[in-house]
Amino acid sequence: MPQTFNVGSRSLFVTLTAWLCIAWSLGACAAAVVQYAQVASLMPQWQLEQAALPLVTGWLVGYLPWVMGAGAMLSVALVASAVGLLLRLEWARRAFIGLLAMVIVVTLAGLWLQHEVVQALMQATLHGVNLPPQVLGLFGGFATAAQAMAALVTLALCGFFAWVIRRLMSDSVRQEFA
Repeated sequence: MPQTFNVGSRSLFVTLTAWLCIAWSLGACAAAVVQYAQVASLMPQWQLEQAALPLVTGWLVGYLPWVMGAGAMLSVALVASAVGLLLRLEWARRAFIGLLAMVIVVTLAGLWLQHEVVQALMQATLHGVNLPPQVLGLFGGFATAAQAMAALVTLALCGFFAWVIRRLMSDSVRQEFA
C-alpha cells in the first residue's frame, strides 16, 4: 500500500520552534555583547590576579573573550538556520539539527566553565574580605545551591533540545521539507 504525504503542509511545531529559536538566539546575541563588555572591564583586574589563579582557571580567564565570541557566532548561525526553518528549506533543517547538537555539547561544557569562573570569582572576592566563618559558610552554601540549580536547568534545557532534534528528524516533520 503506498504511503501518502501531504507535501507543503506546515506544522505548528516547526513554526514555533523556528520563532522560539530566533527569539532566544537574538537574546543570546544581545547578552553576549553585554557579557563581552563586562568581561572586558574585568580583564585588567583578572590579569593582575592571574598568577594567583590555578593553571586551568588562569588559562580559561585568558581565553574567555574568545569563548564568548564563539557563543555569539553560534547564536548568529542559529538565527540564520531558524529563518531557513521557517521557509521550510531542507538544508536549514539539517543545519539546525547540527547546530542544536553543537549547542547541547557547548552547553554541557559550559557547566564546567561556569563552575570554574564562579570559583575564581569567589576566591578573589573572599580572599580580601574579613568575614566571620558562619557568614563565609552561608555564602558558600548559597553559591553551591545556585550552581546546583543552574546545572539542573542546564540539563533540562539540553533534554528539551534533544527532544526537538528527535522531533525534527521524524518522518512527519521531514515531509514538510520535501
